[in-house]
Amino acid sequence: MTRPQATAELLIDDARVRVTRFDFAPGAETGWHRHGMDYVITTLTECRMVLEEPDGTSREALIPAGTVYRRHEGVEHNVINGGDVPMSFVETELK
Repeated sequence: MTRPQATAELLIDDARVRVTRFDFAPGAETGWHRHGMDYVITTLTECRMVLEEPDGTSREALIPAGTVYRRHEGVEHNVINGGDVPMSFVETELK
């Protein structure tokens, strides 16, 4: 299945952090990626995510606007907007 790509806007990239804003139209995806650094996500909108996992499974997550969570380096997945409205979040990678 071909999906539209989420847009990524690099906001900061210095010696300590890389901060990127991601915007997803309904059905848009990041594409498969592996996180090379620990990271923090801050949701700007409610995010109805479908997370595709490397083992072929997928799971859904509904994350309210304004939520902050962190993950460790090494996470591999494809993030899809599973909702019918745009979603946005900011990812801060810790160098």
